[in-house]
Amino acid sequence: METKWLEDFVSLAETHSFSRSAQLRHVTQPAFSRRIQALEAWAGTDLVDRSSYPTRLTPAGETLYAQSIEMLQSLQSTRAMLRGHRAVGQDVVEFAVPHTLALTFFPAWVSSLRGKLDPLKCRLTALNVHDAVLRLVEGRCDLLMTYHHDSQSLQLEPERYEMLSLGQEVLAPYVKPAADGTPLFALPGLASQPLPYLAYAPDAYLGRVADFQLKEAATPIHLDRVYETDMAEGLKAMALEGHGIAFLPLSAVLKERQAKTLVSAGAGLDARLDVRIYRERPSGDVKIKSQAHALWEYLQWQAASTPLAGFLRVNKG
Repeated sequence: METKWLEDFVSLAETHSFSRSAQLRHVTQPAFSRRIQALEAWAGTDLVDRSSYPTRLTPAGETLYAQSIEMLQSLQSTRAMLRGHRAVGQDVVEFAVPHTLALTFFPAWVSSLRGKLDPLKCRLTALNVHDAVLRLVEGRCDLLMTYHHDSQSLQLEPERYEMLSLGQEVLAPYVKPAADGTPLFALPGLASQPLPYLAYAPDAYLGRVADFQLKEAATPIHLDRVYETDMAEGLKAMALEGHGIAFLPLSAVLKERQAKTLVSAGAGLDARLDVRIYRERPSGDVKIKSQAHALWEYLQWQAASTPLAGFLRVNKG
């Protein structure tokens, strides 16, 4: 049993809505429902009366709700005590960053700050987008760096969190070239002969953006989902071996494009994403590390005085 299942359950008990709680918990509704079902499997009984609307708890659910509040409060108090013993200094900025950005955008971005905020000491935790957002919401990092696409907006309340744009990223379909340099598999494919598709796992942020692009395509796209993973690097490795078409961020394939070991699988499906950074707004209850605050002030100044500092600009220097 995972503590996030209890947090999901408490949210459902308080909102009486699967869809609203899924939004608040920054997860898709199917994934949220699966986690409630997993909690019910662990408990060995129904916790939610699904025959009623708005959603109500069963008697067993009411009991678990009361216990969950106590358990989560106790865990939060314990975590606060433990965090007081951490060795991380107040001059170390803690980032939560999705895996792909951690491997591509983040190193070049930090390099672009060299000489402007020295010394910048930081700790990076690489996660999926959902867990990275939760890390900020739970107060377990100073800054969240993540993607943004209009079809997959993050449910972070602007009254509580502030945001800056750091650059832009492009998600597009890539494939290994044939011997003559043409795509080994070229979109859109045929209904009778769909093309092999190297896909993100269903709950992956980039996967949801790719799915949106495919649904919005001007012509039908015919793909056969032959492989799944959460990681863009995993999809790139499979694409390089010629196993199919993969939607990959431009920042992840710059070298492969230059070497022509990966080529475009077809035009018209590119998705432009923002790379954004978030922090909790300073208040009487929220203490901001001096180094994190200095970084944020510099980024605000940079955003006000310079056009959008996109990934390609950072890499070109």
